[in-house]
Amino acid sequence: MATVLVVDDEPQIRTSLRGILAEEGLRVLEAADGRQALDVIQRENPELVILDIWMPDIDGLQVLQQLHGDQPAPAVIMISGHGNIEAAVKATKLGAFDFIEKPFSLDGLLRVVNRALDHHAAVRRRSEATVASDDVAAPAESLEHAGALSPRSAPARWGERTIGRSMVASGHGLHSGVKTGLILQPLPPGSGIQFTSLSTDETVPAYIDWVDSTGYATTLHRNGVTAKTVEHLLATLHAYGITNLLVKMQAEIPVMDGSAAEFCRLIESAGVVDQGGSIEEIVIHQQILISKDNGESISIEPADVFGISYRLEYPHPVGTQEYTYIHHGAESFRDEIAPARTFGFLREMKQLASMGLANGGRLDNCILIDEEKVVNTALRFPDEFARHKILDIMGDTYLLGRPLRGMITARKTGHSDNIALLREIKRTMGLS
Repeated sequence: MATVLVVDDEPQIRTSLRGILAEEGLRVLEAADGRQALDVIQRENPELVILDIWMPDIDGLQVLQQLHGDQPAPAVIMISGHGNIEAAVKATKLGAFDFIEKPFSLDGLLRVVNRALDHHAAVRRRSEATVASDDVAAPAESLEHAGALSPRSAPARWGERTIGRSMVASGHGLHSGVKTGLILQPLPPGSGIQFTSLSTDETVPAYIDWVDSTGYATTLHRNGVTAKTVEHLLATLHAYGITNLLVKMQAEIPVMDGSAAEFCRLIESAGVVDQGGSIEEIVIHQQILISKDNGESISIEPADVFGISYRLEYPHPVGTQEYTYIHHGAESFRDEIAPARTFGFLREMKQLASMGLANGGRLDNCILIDEEKVVNTALRFPDEFARHKILDIMGDTYLLGRPLRGMITARKTGHSDNIALLREIKRTMGLS
């Protein structure tokens, strides 16, 4: 029987939570303040602590900070009636498993409690078995078969994966301009990639059916939950083979420096955990083509690997750029594609701003181009713009929910073309 400590200075909250958790077969302890909580934790060594942030004398964040170095530390769920993404990010940096707002639903609370207890048990098992949790190689089957598979062969099965611990990042939304944050949390096998916010129990899956818009970025929406600018994070999850993850955010994924490099660092810092289950890759057996009269086109055809070839054609000073990327795992993505940044023309900024877009575009989070040159930075690659388009495609293709085997060739395309190709793949192959 797992032990849960409820820490809150409101007696009615403690009583309510005790009743709910006891009915689930858990042993429930209580503490009315931070000092009492630290004493109970030292004596009883609970598996889980449900901890209010706002308490007199020692607040919840101070308690959490003192627990941070304990081994083995209990899992901690922070609760607050005045939640915001900044507080959630701070709590997660201090080691909290999750952060939920009052009032919370019974079902939502129990889901978080069960995930926290499962995660705590998994961490303890890994620690006892001295199994390293920071392996960041690509899924083993993808490496073993790369270059050796026939496009007509049976689909390979990829191991299900999540991250080893919760991670956080903060920044600004590229299109909203709002300061925002990001919390990544492990999920059990079969969960998929899910986006949510602090203020709801609803989630929107990272799946093609929930794409809401593709204007300058990919946006998902379901049941009141909106996740904007998801492509750079999804590209990173695709590259590292992460199949199960909860992403908590505030409407828009932070743009960071305009690339996926920081997301790579987050995943590598968290560690990648193999979960035992597996999912089947999607194998392309015939060419599927989307084209337009203006020369835009994107297609996928049978191949032994997953790869993307992109041809970018812009007026001076960009010109024509081409790059071909063959995915050989996380390292190839991290070195070749992830550092490539979002770019835009100064002449377009006023138009985007009038549309409510690119309000977060700053000198340090995108490449700005005037009529003659790049004006705010040095390029990381001579063909950085083409590589960034590949980054976007790699993120969008993960909205099929599974790894893909086939070669994508694109010319002058954007997010709407990427999503059109995915929908045609889904229709042609009868995917559910």
